[in-house]
Amino acid sequence: MLYTVVIPCYKSSLTIRKVVGETMEQFEQMKRGEVEFVLVDDCSPDDGATVRELRRLVEDYPNVRAIELAKNAGQHNAQMAALNYAKGDIIISMDDDGQTSPTQLPKLLDEMDKGYDIVYAYYPHKEHSGGRNLGSRFNQWSLRVLIGKPKDMKTSSYWVIRRFVRDYAIQYHSAYTHIQGVFLRVTRNISCVPVEHFKREVGQSGYTFRKLVGLWANMIGFSIVPLRIATVLGYLFSIAGLIGIIGVIIRKLIRPVTAIGWPSVMVSIFFFSGLILLFMGLIGEYIGRIFLGMSNNPQFVVRQIDEHGSAPWLENSRGERFFSEEACADRRNASGG
Repeated sequence: MLYTVVIPCYKSSLTIRKVVGETMEQFEQMKRGEVEFVLVDDCSPDDGATVRELRRLVEDYPNVRAIELAKNAGQHNAQMAALNYAKGDIIISMDDDGQTSPTQLPKLLDEMDKGYDIVYAYYPHKEHSGGRNLGSRFNQWSLRVLIGKPKDMKTSSYWVIRRFVRDYAIQYHSAYTHIQGVFLRVTRNISCVPVEHFKREVGQSGYTFRKLVGLWANMIGFSIVPLRIATVLGYLFSIAGLIGIIGVIIRKLIRPVTAIGWPSVMVSIFFFSGLILLFMGLIGEYIGRIFLGMSNNPQFVVRQIDEHGSAPWLENSRGERFFSEEACADRRNASGG
């Protein structure tokens, strides 16, 4: 059996070699089968240090393939890029910083042997800041509310899936990818196991608050719950407004000298105007994403693939290949044109 380990890489020149080496050692100990690696550089802003390290790994290990993206696509889109090149019967996703340790792989694979299609690792204790942990809990709650994640299912970026899950997942081509949402569209035969979360040895997380919010917002592409909330709130406020109008009329009839307050009117205007703008923005977000989806905005663009026999073409998320400007120039020079 062939296992594929997919790892999105972002400024990981100092950590990725250790992750790959320890994973290879773990597979030798488990004696489960062969393993290949698909490493995706998500356009790391480190003057090419990550790309150079990935190329050295390709030279040192024949079972390593490196994918260089032309622009930053985000972790989940980088995972989708890696899945497109995964050949294994079982695909494993890990982080590039060593916090998802390969020593925990036996726990995930033993759970997979029970017949599950997807197995997630989760961390009873995370080596993150308090604010980051709070955000993770909010994200888990949002997953349950927005995309119907089972309450007892805990997720992370450390997961194992079967080949058929990968085959269906890569059919999703939207640029707004949320990997858990994609997987939940494929199967609900999912389990999760507790694993140890290790401290980051080098650097810090590439996730800024803005990126975390953007990733969370991608969940709306898998749910119409926010629109239903808008509808319910519209009904509730309409009923409340009608009751208020009736109350004001009755009060005026009982006490004709009652003065209508200007501040209360202004507060009501501000409140309902804000609510209207909020949901107009939400609906606009849906419409905007539909428009971008129709314009075929790609999940990722591959600049270069480093492996034995790699070709100098670019490839987008739909599998369409086209030669880069540099490759075209080389071909023109070679033909004398």
